[in-house]
Amino acid sequence: MFTGIVQTKAVVSAFVGNDKFRTLTLAVASEYLNNLTIGASIAINGVCLTVTHFEQASSVNEGHSTGQGHSIGMVQFDIIDETLKQTNLLKLDIGHKVNFERSVTFGTELGGHIVSGHIQTTAKITDIQTSTDNCKVSLAVDSQWMKYILYKGFVSVNGSSLTVGNTTENSFNLHLIPETLKLTNLGSAEVGDYLNIEVDQQTYTTVETVERYLKQHHG
Repeated sequence: MFTGIVQTKAVVSAFVGNDKFRTLTLAVASEYLNNLTIGASIAINGVCLTVTHFEQASSVNEGHSTGQGHSIGMVQFDIIDETLKQTNLLKLDIGHKVNFERSVTFGTELGGHIVSGHIQTTAKITDIQTSTDNCKVSLAVDSQWMKYILYKGFVSVNGSSLTVGNTTENSFNLHLIPETLKLTNLGSAEVGDYLNIEVDQQTYTTVETVERYLKQHHG
């Protein structure tokens, strides 16, 4: 379980395998690996992945920093074909930055909304409009998902908990503040990129329940 509040950005240092199975290696500030264990869950671009190996400060990176005075660690994940097919992870390459969030622990402040890390689809960026204090991003998504994406509702985009702006039959807008652009990889996203989408689970459950009720009682 996650909150949708991205903690940092990690950098892809290796991504080996094929479109059926790949091992992803990320470089990240060591502080984000404190108290980590093999088998733990971390959201990478919103995708819940299981840690298979990690080093808080590898021999290669020992003493190096992220530019903020932090040593660099590494963490690895194995990614199966279904996850590669349903998400944008297959498009990753060495040097790409990904959103990174450790799973919720007892006492964690819930600043976003409950996110499972189970991506349902991807959305394509069709337009980006920037101003001094705002960035408006337009996303196109398969129309079947729009009944769960509501104006002023929650949606997880690349693992970041965001509020939905205006919607159409097959698209929606996001208004991103400078802090979100700085802390996540959404700040480097471009028109044509595909972003991972997880709809709000409460909205999903409500819509599905109502539709099932109506179908049972009204044929």
